[in-house]
Amino acid sequence: MPKQKTHRGAAKRFSVTKSGKIKRAQAYKSHILTKKATKRKRNLRKAAYLATGDAKVIKKLIPYK
Repeated sequence: MPKQKTHRGAAKRFSVTKSGKIKRAQAYKSHILTKKATKRKRNLRKAAYLATGDAKVIKKLIPYK
């Protein structure tokens, strides 16, 4: 079997933790930030984790990460 190719878009967006969870960035942080509260923007900096159903799909896209 040949090696699997990593999905480069997924590799840039997701990372795998030691426990096997998939870490992702929060959405809604790229533009139209003036109307969003400072507290809300600060909380959007924190990392979030994928749901287990979505994580199965992403793990196939980033096999060597």
